[in-house]
Amino acid sequence: MAEIRVPELAESITEGTIAKWLKQPGENVDKGEFIVELETDKVNVEVISEEAGVLSELLAAEGDTVEVGQVIAIVGEGSGAPAQQAPQATEAAAPAPAPAQKEETPAPAATAVTEEASSSDRTIASPAARKLAREKGINLADVSPVDPMGRVRAQDVSAHNNAPAPAAAAPAAKAEAKDDGRITREKMTRRRQTIAKRLLEVRQSTAMLTTFNEIDMSKMMELRSRKKDQFFEQNDVRLGFMSFFTKAVVAALKKYPYVNAELDGDEVLLKNYFDIGIAVSTDGGLVVPNVVDADRKSFAQIEASIGELAKKARDNKLTMADMTGGSFTITNGGVFGSLLSTPILNGTQVGILGMHTIQKRPVAIGDNIEIRPMMYVALSYDHRVIDGKDSVGFLKMIKELLENPEDLLLGS
Repeated sequence: MAEIRVPELAESITEGTIAKWLKQPGENVDKGEFIVELETDKVNVEVISEEAGVLSELLAAEGDTVEVGQVIAIVGEGSGAPAQQAPQATEAAAPAPAPAQKEETPAPAATAVTEEASSSDRTIASPAARKLAREKGINLADVSPVDPMGRVRAQDVSAHNNAPAPAAAAPAAKAEAKDDGRITREKMTRRRQTIAKRLLEVRQSTAMLTTFNEIDMSKMMELRSRKKDQFFEQNDVRLGFMSFFTKAVVAALKKYPYVNAELDGDEVLLKNYFDIGIAVSTDGGLVVPNVVDADRKSFAQIEASIGELAKKARDNKLTMADMTGGSFTITNGGVFGSLLSTPILNGTQVGILGMHTIQKRPVAIGDNIEIRPMMYVALSYDHRVIDGKDSVGFLKMIKELLENPEDLLLGS
């Protein structure tokens, strides 16, 4: 017999959520085979079995929060068969009634216990729900499951145990009836909860300020259009705008090092590396993997890195190494049509650049008015570390580099 435990995830992560069981009780498990997917604050992790055998018991249900080191499943010896529900008592197996005795009747309490056990056995429930119900002395038959298939889970048992008294339940029932099915209650995923918590912490613990500018994208678009076919033939990767922005950010960070910093108590940590986080939208929420050593990468290498990280993000294959150690972040709301926004700082970083949609607008060019493709850009920064002079200078340098993209190519 082998215990499946929640593995060490990362230094800052102590718990996770059971996202999906990949194996069910009664199924064969090979050594090294994935049996469960855990969702953590940052990435999803698949846990393997260290032994071959049969998955005999699940000790946590999908949606349960589990801690590092906690036993979540048992793998036993032998060969398995398709998982089945707990056997039900049959009439043939039921004990024969005891002979009637004069002036004696069955004890009511004993009858109630027998009926309760029988009804609990007939209830379809997860192992974690059964365990919790036993601990709390709850009859599973009395628990109302959320699952439309009728399966009772641990959260259903907890909700039943915390149910309001009849007097308090009446107003709740009235409020529920008033909703008339127009509200769907959905629990936030662990990642969404973490995003919400950290964004709120950033707003409350930093002196965040945002400065704006706009970029004439004419020359960059013309250069990209002229070089994209040749670029693809030579590098087998498409030339996008993100490599230009990443190169411009690295150049500006080198000139304004306090934008590439972190505040630690009363000390400023100036980072001498350039790991640029690229925000990627996924079904589970926004994640920010890093293009490591972006200053040492060519345009093609940056484009390839961004493409690989985006694919890993959407496939839930990002590792902790992909997500940690970033020094500055770029987020592109323009892909969703955002014209202007105020990006929020990423973790302990003191700067984030927001890109937006490209829109043709009338612009004064000398004494003439011309229609140009323009993009608003925003730099949010921690005013405790960065003053207006550096923030405005940083964003102005990015504008100048992107409006003259040949300089970026020559300097890379």
